[in-house]
Order: sequence, then C-alpha cells, then structure tokens
Amino acid sequence: MLCFRLSSSTLLLAATCLLMTADVSTQRVITCDDDLNVQRLSCDSGVISVQAALYGRTDRETCSEGRPPQQLTNTKCSQQGTVDFLRKRCDGKSMCELNTNVVRTSDPCPGIFKYLETNYTCFPAIRIVICEDSLAQLNCDQGQVIIVYGEYYGRRDQTTCSYQRPASQIQNVHCSDSTSKVSKSCNGKDSCIIKASNSVFGDPCVGTYKYLEVAYTCQYPV
Repeated sequence: MLCFRLSSSTLLLAATCLLMTADVSTQRVITCDDDLNVQRLSCDSGVISVQAALYGRTDRETCSEGRPPQQLTNTKCSQQGTVDFLRKRCDGKSMCELNTNVVRTSDPCPGIFKYLETNYTCFPAIRIVICEDSLAQLNCDQGQVIIVYGEYYGRRDQTTCSYQRPASQIQNVHCSDSTSKVSKSCNGKDSCIIKASNSVFGDPCVGTYKYLEVAYTCQYPV
C-alpha cells in the first residue's frame, strides 16, 4: 500500500482510499552513470510520485556491458539522500528529466561504475501551474474536498512560465522550495483561490521568475 505525506490523519485516510481504488502501478527506470545519459520519468495522466531511488550499485549485471570486472565488484554501494533529491525534483510533475551528474553529490564507491535506479508511480492527481504574481483557483465537484498532494514554489525548468522573460530570469532551475501553505489554506475545502507570490511563499531565488506547482485530488470526505 502506498502512503503520501499529508498534514492530517483524515486526509491521509482519504488519500489511501483513493489509491486503493485507483489503477496505480510502479514503474522502474535505470540510467547508467554517463554524463550523456538523461533519466526521464513521465506520466500520461496524473503526477509523478517517487517511491524509491538509488545511485550506486546493488548487483553485477546492471549497466555492466563493456565494463571490466573490477568496476562491478562492490554491490553494496549507494549514495545517501538520493530518494529525497528525486522527490524534490520530480514529485508532482507530469514529466521530469535529469542527468546523473545532477544527482551525483558524492562518490559512494570510488572505482565502481554506478547507475541511477528510480521507482515511481503515477499518482492520479490534478496538476496546475501558476506563474509568479498570478491567481488560480482549485476546484472540486460538489460534495468533494481538496487534498493537496504536493506543492513547490520556485523554478525547476527553463520553459515553464518563460514567455517574454529574459534569459537571466529563467536560468536558475535549481530553485524550488517545498511548501505547505497551499495545503494549510485549501485542504478540506471544495474550492480555494491562491496567489503565487514572494509575499506568500518567500523568495527562494532572488532575480528568478518563479511559479507555483500544485498537485491535488478531489475526494469525498471520510
């Protein structure tokens, strides 16, 4: 059973019930540690929810083609914090691409050829993006309430909310703060208006034009 980080036991139960009735399957992606290789997570519907992630090596077969035996011997090699990094970069998005050199913050096993393995599900949620200083409304059908699954304020790519923006304002793509302000304001309501602004969410990267990403579901109260 899958569990998600929500702010109350009632909403956690609602999200669990939603997952039990939804067709949710785990997908596995492996990317060899090569600076030219890009790992791509995508959901045709819903949003990404990273369940597990490993940067290192746990067997001798994965990404072993053309590699000398001495580069495959350590099968208990993993970098700490990889899953948290992947969740911060990808959770709540419909598509996420990243290079292994972005994930690589240390060398957990020098001399060993490593790979990035990510397991994720496509969570059946609604995703909205609100450009900085804009308003948006979250809505649910009558009798249902909002359950916010993930929310980020900042910038995670150079294309979102980039129209007529100078290059200097969209270059920083490592600027994204996880927040709980939307869930505190909107959870349990059938509609909610939010504004993406520094005055509400702070400024994680001065000079960068930001946006708010929100992933939410509509669920009958329990």
